Amino acid sequence: MAQHSRIILDTDLPGVTRRARGKVRDVYEIDGKILIVATDRISAFDYILPTGIPDKGRVLTQLSVFWFDFLGSLAPNHFVTANVDEYPDPLPRYRDQLEGRSMLVKSARMVNVECVARGYLSGSGWKEYQKSQSVCGVALPPGLKESDKLPEPIFTPSTKAQSGHDMNISMQQAADMVGAGTAEKLRSLTLSIYTRAAEYALERGIIIADTKFEFGFADGELILADEVLTPDSSRFWPLASYKPGGAQPSYDKQYVRDYLESIRWNKQPPAPPLPEDVAAKTSEKYKEAYRVLTGKDL
Repeated sequence: MAQHSRIILDTDLPGVTRRARGKVRDVYEIDGKILIVATDRISAFDYILPTGIPDKGRVLTQLSVFWFDFLGSLAPNHFVTANVDEYPDPLPRYRDQLEGRSMLVKSARMVNVECVARGYLSGSGWKEYQKSQSVCGVALPPGLKESDKLPEPIFTPSTKAQSGHDMNISMQQAADMVGAGTAEKLRSLTLSIYTRAAEYALERGIIIADTKFEFGFADGELILADEVLTPDSSRFWPLASYKPGGAQPSYDKQYVRDYLESIRWNKQPPAPPLPEDVAAKTSEKYKEAYRVLTGKDL
């Protein structure tokens, strides 16, 4: 189908209420439910680039749908359907913008804490460990190297930043924000979901080094929401080339970041466009992650 190779950077759904436009997703409200559309936008260093990544939105949506189904027994979630034929009117008439890259979900009151699980020492966790031998108040053994596997996965919550970087917080700070009972439930859900997914991925040759979940309340129940275990919300490393002691190649924006570093972009707007080959290689990485994890082609 030709529409699948179209790069969609913006959606326009006349007659449907738009609630938000994120870095990647456009969010609409209809009949008391939420429609989440993953575009092909990509952000790096906190800025949205002018170049889209072919099929990226489809990978993010289809992978989330896969995980919602896979993890359903561990945590209830907000997913309703990704079948455009089942969407309320007037959505089906915008099929060319929605097919394969959108999902209809329950409306939830979102918890204001990003729930991060880390099984390996990388990114901001590695930076923090070098200073304090701990991450988000969780003490870790001395002598760990960058990308080392942790003795056991840890829960490292952060605040949701509307712009710029999320800030890491301690479990106590999370409890102060959302209440001790909810914080404890977030911690146990985050770690059980991560552990189950990481074991599954490892059997297929992908290390999930860390990932970020979002939860919300619907009908008084804590549910898993937003996107789940995608290359945008997680660090996926190929097991075959895993070697602790430095940064790892990954199934995500690696090509984009490397290119932007190579041209010495000052990380201020406007963000530069990407060459076609960088966009194509990045698209291939996203699709490969989908293929390896689900066993299916997009």
